Amino acid sequence: MRKDSAVADERPQPPRHRLGRPPGPDEELMRALYREHAGPLLAYVLRLVAGDRQRAEDVVQETLIRAWKNAGQLNRATGSVRPWLVTVARRIVIDGHRSRQARPQEVDPSPLEVIPAEDEIDKALWLMTLSDALEDLTPAHREVLVETYFKGRTVNEAAETLGIPSGTVRSRVFYALRSMKLALEERGVTA
Repeated sequence: MRKDSAVADERPQPPRHRLGRPPGPDEELMRALYREHAGPLLAYVLRLVAGDRQRAEDVVQETLIRAWKNAGQLNRATGSVRPWLVTVARRIVIDGHRSRQARPQEVDPSPLEVIPAEDEIDKALWLMTLSDALEDLTPAHREVLVETYFKGRTVNEAAETLGIPSGTVRSRVFYALRSMKLALEERGVTA
């Protein structure tokens, strides 16, 4: 009789397992659990997850993985394992529900698209215009504005820094602001 690859050998073959070894007791237990309980467990979990088949399959898979991790306890168990599997599956569904409830609600970004963002170009143009207008001021007026408005110093602190009386700082700030207003109006900036 001719044997080629297209013709199958009719003799029963032993099941092939990892690395050619026969199945261990844990693997046999898992196969038996899957054969006996996966179908009814899936039907039960489908009711718990409102018919979401993918989620139900994930729960059944996680339940069977937990059964495999606790195979030693399941081997010693007397009676049916199904109540344990149902309890584990129900707890997995409950935990999943609770974790989704604890997660903050996602926000739709579409309303943010209608809010105009601050334009950096306008800010840069304003700073350039302001800098240009400052150049038109006298050095004495420019330095009191820089000390009081840009560095945020009080009149007394500016007077101490510049080495002039505080009354002079107040007077220079007053006239510097008037000059600055005129310089900005010349550049098209109105209040």
